Amino acid sequence: MGKDIATREQDYSQWYNDLIIKGNLADYSAVRGCMVIKPYGYALWENMRDVLDKKFKETGHQNAYFPLFVPKSLFEAEEKNAEGFAKECAVVTHYRLKSDPDKPGKLMVDPEAKLEEELVVRPTSEAIIWNTYKGWIQSYRDLPILVNQWANVVRWEMRTRLFLRTAEFLWQEGHTAHATAAEALIETKLMLDVYADFAENYMAMPVIKGIKTANERFAGAEETYCIEAMMQDGKALQAGTSHFLGQNFAKAFDVKFSDKENKLDYVWATSWGVSTRLIGALVMAHSDDDGLILPPKIAPIQVVIVPIFKGEEQKLALDEKVGSIVKGLKALGISVKYDDSDNQRPGWKFAEYELKGVPVRLAIGARDLENNVVEVARRDTKEKQSISLDGIELYIKNLLEEIQLNIFNRAKAFQEAHISKADSWDEFVNLLDTKAGFISAHWDGTSETEDKIKELAKATIRCIPLDNPLEDGKCILSGNPSTQRVLFARAY
Repeated sequence: MGKDIATREQDYSQWYNDLIIKGNLADYSAVRGCMVIKPYGYALWENMRDVLDKKFKETGHQNAYFPLFVPKSLFEAEEKNAEGFAKECAVVTHYRLKSDPDKPGKLMVDPEAKLEEELVVRPTSEAIIWNTYKGWIQSYRDLPILVNQWANVVRWEMRTRLFLRTAEFLWQEGHTAHATAAEALIETKLMLDVYADFAENYMAMPVIKGIKTANERFAGAEETYCIEAMMQDGKALQAGTSHFLGQNFAKAFDVKFSDKENKLDYVWATSWGVSTRLIGALVMAHSDDDGLILPPKIAPIQVVIVPIFKGEEQKLALDEKVGSIVKGLKALGISVKYDDSDNQRPGWKFAEYELKGVPVRLAIGARDLENNVVEVARRDTKEKQSISLDGIELYIKNLLEEIQLNIFNRAKAFQEAHISKADSWDEFVNLLDTKAGFISAHWDGTSETEDKIKELAKATIRCIPLDNPLEDGKCILSGNPSTQRVLFARAY
């Protein structure tokens, strides 16, 4: 089965698409630019969502749900936000269809059913949420509001790519309200840490935490914090963002509160989100030319067991033994599938589960049963071992932890090998074209220089790392003084 997949070296883009489609994560849909997330892909998203949801609740957040539609006047209220998303908005203008008198059997928009005010299909929910918060907040006693919603959003992309960039996608968006700027900043950084912890400890994907430049900042934010990940082709991918919105949305929607001294002030805000784009990141960060490689902590199936038998008698003996193994693994909280279907041969099943990235595969036959052993194959290294059935459940539990760590360490080593320093323009361009990855270089801090570098090199400033050391230098393009390096990359 792996032979049907393009290799990374041949065609990285085709390789990615092949893994998404043939790995059963998603499919194309009848709606241009939109995708169907298949059950296996959705199970992966559910596992990611469940971990994040628990983390949000542990940090005091509650889930709510707000309308899909935003009245255009509300959307326009915060000008920077409206301008930033204007080109991606889908807009509802009518609320009814009727039979087309000139085309029997066809429908047309009823011109008499025009909406009094057009509705924007949410590209993000700040506008509708802050309009709602106005009715919830009067006093400092009503703060903080720590709300998250799991939802879909629409951003009308012209060039789409499964999971990475689609017209509609799933995500979570947190929207919080605070009495002080300090509290809002603590929240912004806290959620960035939650994202980084999830990316590294669950997705096994190392990330760099940083701040976006003014050019790359979320429209309507005072500061955007981000986590940036490195894909195997050396391109960067923004894996999550957390925004300090200041008082911009509170002022746009006139959301004030009386503080402890009974003085009126505008509320301070944050918003933060990650999306199904993380599935694309997961695929590109870890997988190989034979299929997906999924970290055990979020894999839909952690262990698959394939029996090898001839005749009903052998099958019954295997069923009994495998049943006890399955029970033991589930008792340890491990998700396991016993694939005893008779419509495909074991070799086909091995290739199928390798393609789907199942971390551990057990193969057991009648002779294995006699010898009290099972063949254990791990997806990350493709190593196979014959292991005693005594204590196999605990062995598998420890193996899954080892695989999780190995996948992270491998990605971390790749990331570290693809962070380079450039001290001149020629060196910068050469590194982009040959080694790719993150390039640490001096920049003079101006938007004009940033734009010019983007135009000339097709690379953007991914972030200013949070732990960035200060050092004097010269901007790689303008030669003007600089106080620190920033991370550039070509990106998704």
